[in-house]
Amino acid sequence: MNRCFFILLLLLAGFRAPAQSNPDGKLRIIAFGAHPDDCELKASGVAALWAAQGHKVKFVSLTNGDIGHFEEAGAPLALRRRAEVQSCAKALGIETEVLDIHDGELMPTLENRKTVARLIREWQADIVLFHRPYDYHADHRYTGVLVQDAAVIVAAAFFTPDTPPTKKNPVFLYYSDNFQKPYPFEPTIVVGIDAVADRKWACLNAIPSQFADKNSWQARTLPNVPQGDKERQEYILNVLKNRNSAVADKYRDRLIQLYGAEKGRSFKYAEAFELCQYGSQPTIEELKKMFPTF
Repeated sequence: MNRCFFILLLLLAGFRAPAQSNPDGKLRIIAFGAHPDDCELKASGVAALWAAQGHKVKFVSLTNGDIGHFEEAGAPLALRRRAEVQSCAKALGIETEVLDIHDGELMPTLENRKTVARLIREWQADIVLFHRPYDYHADHRYTGVLVQDAAVIVAAAFFTPDTPPTKKNPVFLYYSDNFQKPYPFEPTIVVGIDAVADRKWACLNAIPSQFADKNSWQARTLPNVPQGDKERQEYILNVLKNRNSAVADKYRDRLIQLYGAEKGRSFKYAEAFELCQYGSQPTIEELKKMFPTF
């Protein structure tokens, strides 16, 4: 059998491989979100933990978020949201990038698949985080589709040959969500983020276009939001904190399995991720070595 064809078959079958084995021993993680706040909501805790250990993390928003507000829109909002996530990234010690695709208009095209593949290849990612393709928002769903479609081919030498292929197929993991159909989220790894929770809250406070403005998305869609600026910001942030508490509580049994009874019960806040079958398939012990706090 042709050697290249054999390697491709292994990749398509989800060939189990460890991290990229970078010379400096540090991992490279890239996270994709549909909008400038999605990565921050789902993974800024674990990103801060990775960054503190010297690993390299990059957040990418596939759209510019230019309609995600009830008062502002277009280029002014897109520029504002880019500046907000840049401020957040600086606080977390990571990099960020926002693509210039209109909010609500992301499509799973070949061009966008190549863009996602190039971003993964340029970053030489060991780990890729992203939305599941089951979601209320088309941009979220298509982010999931695009990243899944980039799996395997990121290691193919002649796909987007203007960028170097990854040395191995990365590990692809989904963010947690509460959608039940067609398949509910099943956590492979749950990470306690209490040690960096304040940094996550500071990051989210740096995104007022989503989490503080009177006409921000959260202020207009959450119930019983106070009208005062300070009260409104505190109320919305408390809602976000409770969502992270809910992740820890919902997956408490998994935290205990991963950390042991005493430590697993101690976490107040957590972020959870599910291993995608399309990338490399590390064992849970190998995965724990790749994630911080274990």
